[in-house]
Amino acid sequence: MTLRVAVVGGGIGGIAAALAFHRSGMDVQVFERSPAYRRVGAAITMTPNAVRVLEALGVGDAIRAVGYRPPRRLNRTWTGEVTSTIELGDAAEKKFGAPLLQLHRADLIEVLQSALPVGMLHFDKQLVALQELETAVEAYFADGTSVVVDALVGADGIHSTVREILFGPDSPRFTGIVGYRSIVSAERLSRFDLTPFTKWFGPRPESEFLTTLTSSRGDFYIFASIAQPEWREESWSMTGDVHELRESFADYADEVRTMLEVCHEPLKTAIYQRDPLPRWSKGHVTLLGDACHAMTPFMAQGAAMAIEDAAVLSRCLQAKSAAGVPAALCAYERARHERTSQIQRSSQQNQWPRKPVDVEWVYSFDAWKVPLPA
Repeated sequence: MTLRVAVVGGGIGGIAAALAFHRSGMDVQVFERSPAYRRVGAAITMTPNAVRVLEALGVGDAIRAVGYRPPRRLNRTWTGEVTSTIELGDAAEKKFGAPLLQLHRADLIEVLQSALPVGMLHFDKQLVALQELETAVEAYFADGTSVVVDALVGADGIHSTVREILFGPDSPRFTGIVGYRSIVSAERLSRFDLTPFTKWFGPRPESEFLTTLTSSRGDFYIFASIAQPEWREESWSMTGDVHELRESFADYADEVRTMLEVCHEPLKTAIYQRDPLPRWSKGHVTLLGDACHAMTPFMAQGAAMAIEDAAVLSRCLQAKSAAGVPAALCAYERARHERTSQIQRSSQQNQWPRKPVDVEWVYSFDAWKVPLPA
């Protein structure tokens, strides 16, 4: 009998999971609470460990077409000194079997959504309750509808309703750091070499400045973080004060200050941290991506971990009966917990790769081949 799976959340991790389940022959439905996709967000990094999964899901050519493949990564001090270089481009693809790509988040979601079979994605579906049945689970939505499935995956982000139903509300801690994001035209900065992916580390750990091209359209992405003592909103779409931003980086190199001069109306967000969850699964329900291991942005691995989750979870569920789902979900959790927790903690420390470092333990991971628990 074909396994019936519901994915709650139509973001990057949720759609990647749906594609992986469909690839494995499961009957999949995705339930997204938004009424439609909007072009929001900014840039996202797809490191080789994530690109490897996406290529197997059949969207490799499409993401290469809309993304940018930087030739190298530069780590610099706030004064401009280059402290280390990581070769990317052809070198990364040869070493890791997949490239590192920079994309606009909306472009990545559009590529993933386009790969879904017609009728698999359902909008305006706000989950309100779950009920465990003998060998299934029933999900109830705010519009009065419900669905019975053999397995349900909560891929509904940092404010996960599925997680709260399973384990209660979480208690994220404000890091004392806020981030600013902006996309500008590369033409306005033509005096600089914009081809590398560059991270400028500031005189204080909470201060950094990151830049990269994101597509062939000439979009140039800027991310900056600074210390801020208080914050009450965990939102990615608030408009920040560009004058405050420029003032915060007044002691950085001329190149950084010039880049900030072309920024207008940057988005501002507080950065929160969460401890690794001790459990992700209960009965026929499990969590994926930010719902179970939300990360600070300093290693560019949040979406990558969700994409890895999708591949491993599909392998654990493949060829399983409804009765075998709880054990398969526990195996998935055991397979993923140590790696995601390690990256979650490393990202919180924001030291990677401030100094020369081996990135292989992150980039070479193959979610399709990693051994699964017995």
